[in-house]
Amino acid sequence: MKKWISDVEDGERIWLNVLISEVSRGVTSKGAPYLNFVIQDRTGTLDAKFWNVSEEQLHTLKAGMFVDIKGDILNYKDQLQMRVLEVHEADRASHDVREYLRSAALSKEELKEQMEQRLHEIQNDDIKTVCMEILKEYESDLYDYPAASKNHHDFVGGLAMHILGMMNLAQHICDQYPLLQRDLLMAGVFLHDIGKLIELSGPIATEYTTEGKLLGHISIMQAKVAQVCEQFHIDKEISVLLRHMVLAHHGVYEYGSPILPMIAEAEVLYLIDNLDARMNTLQKALDRVEAGSFTHRIFALENRSFYKHK
Repeated sequence: MKKWISDVEDGERIWLNVLISEVSRGVTSKGAPYLNFVIQDRTGTLDAKFWNVSEEQLHTLKAGMFVDIKGDILNYKDQLQMRVLEVHEADRASHDVREYLRSAALSKEELKEQMEQRLHEIQNDDIKTVCMEILKEYESDLYDYPAASKNHHDFVGGLAMHILGMMNLAQHICDQYPLLQRDLLMAGVFLHDIGKLIELSGPIATEYTTEGKLLGHISIMQAKVAQVCEQFHIDKEISVLLRHMVLAHHGVYEYGSPILPMIAEAEVLYLIDNLDARMNTLQKALDRVEAGSFTHRIFALENRSFYKHK
């Protein structure tokens, strides 16, 4: 029977078929090299250390490789990790890639159907035109990409799930606060993170691209919105408002926002973006612990531990 990362227990020696998602080198106090891994399958991730690594393996084991890995499971600082004994590259062609990657709760078809439904509900023709043109350009990647390389929605389809989650929140908030222009807020939710399709490398061993590092998803998407608005002769104020939504969605300068929200819809976009991201990060941490215990410290949540109540 196939063993999944979620099944591992302290003290056992096991073989796992996994993806190496991160690799870094270290040196022991005696000067011997070793490798740190993060390994993953669709059920979760696990830290691993390969102490007796060969010179060849130092150079050949890379992030993005599919491997069969043997090791001992240990409890270190209340977190399970593996002490690696053997690693062999697996035949990628014989495995379904989704066995190695966590995926959204919704299928690709469900994500696509719900996203298009939300966008077709937009009433303003100019706003709808911008959204539909950008969807047309990026939809081949939209339903596969994660929303981040780690922390929140870092799984296949994570970006689309993040956007849909925010759209659902936005609908309820617009019902509560009539001052909000629904079409503008929904467009801002859809557009705000689409630049990550250029900023990130994809769902497998996700890294930041050169363009992502040099420009960032905020400036990438602001430029794209401006381009589409000019191409389709979109009303000038709508163009400015949509670009403002993208530019201000990180909310505060400390989080990399080039400007602060200065319309009500941008303020709400920042708040629901933060809420949805934080809840997903917290859910992932709570899923890893038993009721009646605490999570590890979560850096993205001010380095706090959270209690999983019964």
